[in-house]
Amino acid sequence: MPKNIGYAATDAKTPLAPFPFDRREVGAEDVRIDIKFCGICHSDIHQARDEWGNALATNYPCMPGHEIAGIVADVGDKVTTFAVGDRVGVGCMIYWGSDDQRGGTDEQYQNPPAVFTYNSPDAETGEVTFGGYSDEIVVNQHFVLNIPDSIPLEKAAPLLCAGVTTWSPLKHWNIGPGSVVAVAGIGGLGHLAVQLAKALGATVTALTTTEEKTDEILALGADEVVVMSNEDAVKAHAATFDLVLSTIPTAFDMNPYLALVKHDGAFVTVGMLEPSEPIDFALVTLMRITLAGSAIGSIAETQEVLDFCAANGIASDIELVAADQINAAFEKVIANDARFRYVIDNSTLPAAV
Repeated sequence: MPKNIGYAATDAKTPLAPFPFDRREVGAEDVRIDIKFCGICHSDIHQARDEWGNALATNYPCMPGHEIAGIVADVGDKVTTFAVGDRVGVGCMIYWGSDDQRGGTDEQYQNPPAVFTYNSPDAETGEVTFGGYSDEIVVNQHFVLNIPDSIPLEKAAPLLCAGVTTWSPLKHWNIGPGSVVAVAGIGGLGHLAVQLAKALGATVTALTTTEEKTDEILALGADEVVVMSNEDAVKAHAATFDLVLSTIPTAFDMNPYLALVKHDGAFVTVGMLEPSEPIDFALVTLMRITLAGSAIGSIAETQEVLDFCAANGIASDIELVAADQINAAFEKVIANDARFRYVIDNSTLPAAV
């Protein structure tokens, strides 16, 4: 009988449901983790419902989850960096795309691609990987992160994807004291981007379509909130930002946001993996704007953001949900009702049978 349990989708239309399965055995370089909490990312919804297609087509059954926080339960005999009882996390990747990539950086940009935490061929078994909506996971030690003691495990979980996905472009575009930054889309990723950019020393403006979030956004540390339906407020901020970081996960009209970027500034999108609406390249060309995307973050960057958050008192604003509330949480994320990240309490998973 299978010894593990998780929640999985069996096709694009069916809600996630309990799914018994077996994790692979612990290898010499592996760490087995008892999962305590797992964040719900909008990409989990896209993947479970096969909304990306092409190279990112979903392999069913699909068990999402790449914001994993837990406790080390076992280690292989060649593991040198972790011990039973350690507080650890796993993000979006669990192995290199090929062994000759060992020792490299920016694991998320390697070719062939890294083995992702779910919906990816497992390098050890060849089977499709299952993610953190489950009771435990087995991961190569290189892809395991130390969670500082000062961060509660449930609040650390979203840092492993949402946190590093916004941290990576902030660091790449050298955001710091004197930088003027706008964050578009103040949800699971955006609420962390605001806090991170502010802690790096930037002046931070939040760009939102939800006026009702204004007080909550200011409480996160934003210097100002611009509601994008307010044409006068948008015009007043034309060509003023060094960086506009968009965390909006679906296709949208980028042109009003591009108009906010100053000469030689950058517009960077994270989390959107689908064709965009048409872009007015006059805006891009006449201001020499860098138009870019950024994917998750490296393992080193993930540890860096965990340590930075611990040092600066930054944590995810979360709502815990039970396993049998996962499908309802998906619907609330789609409806933009999340404040700001749902996290699964994995102790509520049914017992494996």
